[in-house]
Amino acid sequence: MTAERVRSQDRPGLADLAALSDPAVIANPYPLLTRFRDASPFTELDGALVVFGRYEDCSRLLRDPRASSERDRSRLAPLAERPRSRSFLSLDPPDHTRLRRLVASAFTPRVVATLTPRVTQLTDELLNEAADTARSSGESELELVGQLAYPLPVRIISELLGVPSEDHSTFAGWSARLAYSVQPSFGALDPAERAAAEHAAFEFGEYFTELIAARRSSPADDLLTKLIRAEDAGDRLTVDELIATCILLLVAGHETTVGLISNAMLALLRNREQYAALAADPGLAANAVEETLRYDSPVQLTGRVARRGIVIHGVEPADGAVLLLLLAATGRDPEVFADPDVFDIRRGAKEHLAFAAGPHFCLGAPLARLEAAIALRALATRLVGPVLDGTALVYKPNFNLRGPERMVIGFDKVRAA
Repeated sequence: MTAERVRSQDRPGLADLAALSDPAVIANPYPLLTRFRDASPFTELDGALVVFGRYEDCSRLLRDPRASSERDRSRLAPLAERPRSRSFLSLDPPDHTRLRRLVASAFTPRVVATLTPRVTQLTDELLNEAADTARSSGESELELVGQLAYPLPVRIISELLGVPSEDHSTFAGWSARLAYSVQPSFGALDPAERAAAEHAAFEFGEYFTELIAARRSSPADDLLTKLIRAEDAGDRLTVDELIATCILLLVAGHETTVGLISNAMLALLRNREQYAALAADPGLAANAVEETLRYDSPVQLTGRVARRGIVIHGVEPADGAVLLLLLAATGRDPEVFADPDVFDIRRGAKEHLAFAAGPHFCLGAPLARLEAAIALRALATRLVGPVLDGTALVYKPNFNLRGPERMVIGFDKVRAA
């Protein structure tokens, strides 16, 4: 079987891939992703782009050392022209291994579990603030993204890094622009978008340069101080690497979790029997998180760059070809998941690829799972009579880190914690 096997009017192409950025498609990309998965692997741009959507193929490529994470290897100029990062997200071993090891100890399941009281406390505080706002305004509603899904993970990762709380609003826009810039353009990159991403990267760099200097003179009990000491101790962490690592942790540490919490609550409210099951048994919150990761992943796709020797279903990508892995499509692969379009929090399917796999398995997965599970448990136990306001649902323009930008939930009352 080869990438040429689908040659009909239904065969997707570059125009279909570009349609992923259409707001109407962002609201529900899964019919299109199904077409991609059924046709994959298929090639575009004279073989410089190979698209994969089947679970088996993506799982294999994520673990294959010949599938590079270094974007500089790409044959596609628009990708190479993007703001370059020296974070371990876009490095291969041994550099990836060295940098990741310096950070990994702060995100082990055991260490993350110690954050449970703080995440719980902050979740309850945010819901209390939302209840107070509702009472003062006379409108019994919660804007989930702005009042809970965003501030919860951004405060937690900021506290871990040592970023002052008064700076959260300063970097919110930078984070969104950087997150938007990592998705493929499937064509010429908009110069304005590239300039905005470059400016955001510059502003972040300036910000962390100052914060690093402050921590050098006045160390604190935070992750940034530990990373500085690792660099000072001769662990080969350069200043540029230190800055890139901080930016990665801050942006990745909250952007995806915002989508995870929002997508989970959206699926629960659209499937009322599932919400009722969670309300009756809050212990299912962790299951609800895993089902959301499979059913509506906040990270829709990722990319790799081919080195010679990879062969998938008879397709041998050229050296330097971009391998586009549609993670969201793999979560609904009927070859792996029964009734894949059904949202079922009792499914217990943890073999999804929402956190990728292999050496680049998401470092922050334990923290994202903890934050989302605590948030869902609190919402299910404290929010009485929640109703989704479908007319107020607005998605971010980011089709890769996909999730609501605004999501309003009406309620009867908010129970005390």
